[in-house]
Parts: sequence; C-alpha cells; structure tokens
Amino acid sequence: MKTFSDPVIPLDRCEVECLEPEKAASVRQRLPDEAMSQELAETFRVLADAGRVRLILALLEGGEFCVCDLAAVTGLSQTACSHNLRLLRAGRIVRYRRSGRNVFYTLEDTHIRLLLDVGLQHLGHEAAGSRNA
Repeated sequence: MKTFSDPVIPLDRCEVECLEPEKAASVRQRLPDEAMSQELAETFRVLADAGRVRLILALLEGGEFCVCDLAAVTGLSQTACSHNLRLLRAGRIVRYRRSGRNVFYTLEDTHIRLLLDVGLQHLGHEAAGSRNA
C-alpha cells in the first residue's frame, strides 16, 4: 500500500489559518455585530418573496393603499395580501392605520426603495452581461 508523507489539504482551505492577519483584523472590526447581521438577514428573508416585492413596489408607486386595492394592483388575493403585509409589518417595512373597517398600508420609510433599486440595477447588469456573452 502506498503512503504519502505530506498531509492532504482540501482545495477549499488554505494551508495556514490566516494569510493576511492585519487585513482580516481590520475588516473584522468594521463588520456589524452578530445581532445587526441577524436583523439584516431577516430583512432580506422577508423580501425574498415575489408577492411581497410586488406589494412593496405598489406602495412605492402608489403611496397608501387598503388591502383590497393592493390585491387589485398586485393580482394577489386579499388573504395573501393580508398575510404578506403582516410579515412586512413584523419586519418593520410597512406600517398601517385603521379607518373604520379598512386597514391602510404605507411604507415605514423609503430606504426600502434603495434596496429594490440596487436589486433591479443588479438584474439589469446581469441581463446586459448575458446579452454580451
């Protein structure tokens, strides 16, 4: 049986623990803490649904809407709208107000527009890249 004296190193690992320790330490200090990273991940999890994205886009374009109007705009059922709006509200992306029996929704703030704009630009960049390939 043949034996090797050198250890086998997996291709996805470095031979040393840290190649650039000063750079790694500097970047580590600038990263958000674990709680902030978790909150950011939760925001993206809430956004990871086409129906919720359509609701947000409708609110960005139209301002305040009641659930039935959001259903008409997005093509979602009122039940699906209500469910998704609850999730968006829990994620602090939308807020609501009651007026009689109706509930009206608006965006909590406009920062969400930046996230969606960057995402759309990214998709446009990818599409342009695939056309040039």
